[in-house]
Amino acid sequence: MVIDIVMPKMGESIVDGTIIEWRKMVGDSIEVDEILLEIGTDKVDSEIPSPNSGIITEILAEPNDVIDVGVVIARIETDVDTLIKTQPKIEQKDSPEKVTEIPPDKSVQIESEQKVVSSTGDKKYYTPIVKSIARKEGVGQDELASIAGSGKNNRVTKKDILSYLEQRSSAPATGKKSAVFVPAPIISNLKDERIEMDKMRRSIAEHMRLSLDTSAHVHLMNEVDMTRIVNYVDEKNDSFKIREGFSLTYTPFIVSACVRALQAFPDMNSSLDGTSIIRRKNINIGLAVAVEAGLIVPVIPQCEELNFLGLCRKVRDLSIRSHNKQIKPEELSGSTFSISNFGMFNVSIGTPIINQPNVGILGVGTIKKKPVVIETDQGDTIGIRSMMYLSIGFDHRLVDGAGGAKFVETIQKNLENMDLEHLF
Repeated sequence: MVIDIVMPKMGESIVDGTIIEWRKMVGDSIEVDEILLEIGTDKVDSEIPSPNSGIITEILAEPNDVIDVGVVIARIETDVDTLIKTQPKIEQKDSPEKVTEIPPDKSVQIESEQKVVSSTGDKKYYTPIVKSIARKEGVGQDELASIAGSGKNNRVTKKDILSYLEQRSSAPATGKKSAVFVPAPIISNLKDERIEMDKMRRSIAEHMRLSLDTSAHVHLMNEVDMTRIVNYVDEKNDSFKIREGFSLTYTPFIVSACVRALQAFPDMNSSLDGTSIIRRKNINIGLAVAVEAGLIVPVIPQCEELNFLGLCRKVRDLSIRSHNKQIKPEELSGSTFSISNFGMFNVSIGTPIINQPNVGILGVGTIKKKPVVIETDQGDTIGIRSMMYLSIGFDHRLVDGAGGAKFVETIQKNLENMDLEHLF
């Protein structure tokens, strides 16, 4: 029996999908729930399992094709015995030797990769970041082709080329030592090149431009003393990791403080529809996550109903599944407020763009030790404290400067005065 495989519906607002990569080809056998292909939407890339076992008889769409939901993209013959019986016999006319047709290369590459041809004629594909590093470090095409890749289909990843460069720089020099080092002139054969954006980058660009064209962005910054929380994490992390199986991080503390502030400032948990203000019942926090291909914002729904341990588990779960491409499209919509933690990249202050249709976004900087003035009843003193900058971006069409200032100040106080003894 032949089964039609159609483009699946990847979410309520999704009407089509882009074929990224076929994991199986015509003639291949496949089992139930084995990955058949990878599909991309404007929100997320997803691996699609086969609903039936059998043999692939037809593939009706090519990589990079945009297919409407419900359209047939492949067919599977589930009755393998019937398929074998109906296969036509190949009649040998001239040559007695058996002719074997070489199947096409199965490693269909995603559209963010570019083809490089080495001097040996081998064709390999590299992501823009790998090619950029290669150009910067003077790694030629043949040298690049010699690097062993650890990625899918033996692709060279950013980690692979950086590791190769580190080993190359530490390798002992050969030949006689020169008394005076004369640097060789750098001769570059690089030329300007035009590279088309991949699907995710186009989606991010459109979304960011739409937000700037829609919202009247204003940003305010405040500094937070995170010393108590830093000391608490240092003290409790080992026991927490033994109990939960993962490390205690600062993000749940920030999410918790933000949720409490949003309960006090409902306008920050709203959206605008023309001249109407839509105040949201639930607090759904979107967490910006940097992935290899760009940026996604998965959502923790109904944060006001979660205790602190629940927030820890949700944050961990979203991070793991985001990097493993396991986030579902519906998990990328419905946020009422967003948080962008660029502090993990050692950045102190930033002004993130509002994630539409939210009216606010919190930027979180890195935590750094610095000398600060501490006010006491006995007078002022100077001490070393763990300080962090918060930046609040908000839509001035709804939230005024005073409201934004009070909101970020409330988050600051929630963090500095958090009841750490009763978190768990």
